[in-house]
Amino acid sequence: MSRLVIVSNRVALPGEGAQRSGGLVTGLVDALHQAGGLWFGSSGKLAETPSAPNVLEADGVTYATVDLTRADHDGYYSGLSNAALWPLFHYRLDLVNFTRRDFAAYLRVNARLADTLAPLLKPNDVVWVHDYHLIPMADELRRVGARQRIGFFLHTPFPSLGVLATLPHYIELLKSLCAYDLVGFQTIEDLTAFHDAVVRRVGGKVSADGSIRAFDRDLRSGVFPIGVDPDAIANMAARAVRSRTTRRLQGSLRGRPG
Repeated sequence: MSRLVIVSNRVALPGEGAQRSGGLVTGLVDALHQAGGLWFGSSGKLAETPSAPNVLEADGVTYATVDLTRADHDGYYSGLSNAALWPLFHYRLDLVNFTRRDFAAYLRVNARLADTLAPLLKPNDVVWVHDYHLIPMADELRRVGARQRIGFFLHTPFPSLGVLATLPHYIELLKSLCAYDLVGFQTIEDLTAFHDAVVRRVGGKVSADGSIRAFDRDLRSGVFPIGVDPDAIANMAARAVRSRTTRRLQGSLRGRPG
């Protein structure tokens, strides 16, 4: 039986809330608890030197986290990921701040994470990588000999070719995405933009079923919208209505004009 391995920038350890660990947590926790498996990524803590993985077992799930150095965090996370890729993927070219140093840190951290994850993998694992922080992860895992099936899901939009091409090294990002076995997007517009970039800029071929041939590799692509847990949100809303803070707010508004 295959084990699910989730790789994300941050790991939601047992007892941590989704707000602390990022917006994609809701979509991953249920999958892991149903299938069991491993969740790997950064701890969010900083260390003087890169750490060995900290491993925790709870409720059938293995959590493995690593600490980053300040320089790696600043270049990989605050720099390339959030100062360049996030605004670019959201069509905010006015906010993009790209530096070669940040790009080098982005590649270095992805390589280091892959080096740490590879020994934790089992032959039949299915690896599921999440979001723009970790686009090079499949390439780096292949580099260290990983032969497992590896999928990627982008939680942000994927920009049109004209916008994507404003980023230096964007061809390297396309090559990294094509190292996956399956690449998933939120919308058909995002998928179409990816196909357009692969065909027009790297000479790839895209079939009607989403199969891609590019960089001497075959992969699949598709649209897999991810939503929220409506029951959990309804429960949160019900608790909020009964909370002391809400009652205090309601009391303060009594008698005020609408």
